[in-house]
Amino acid sequence: MSLHPNEVLLAPVVSEKSYEQIEANHRYSFRVHPDAHKTQIRQAVEELFDVQVASVNIIAMKAKPKRRGAFKGVRPGWKKAIVQLKPDSKPIEIFEGAQV
Repeated sequence: MSLHPNEVLLAPVVSEKSYEQIEANHRYSFRVHPDAHKTQIRQAVEELFDVQVASVNIIAMKAKPKRRGAFKGVRPGWKKAIVQLKPDSKPIEIFEGAQV
């Protein structure tokens, strides 16, 4: 499936763990399209943010059952990509607040 780079990356993942990875290892976390693969993610990050990617890891976050009183439901699953930049690459601007 051919996806435009704007369709591949859906949103940055904002959490304490993701910010620790940015500061320590220059690893950025993104929520990605369920059909995207590593090559598409690498090309999208390099094109959109003008950086050089060293590696891409993909994690499939499983759906979780949720309950509120008598109402049962499921929080949908999603796909997460962790992108490591090359050491000589500049930081990504949307995560600029995470830099110390």
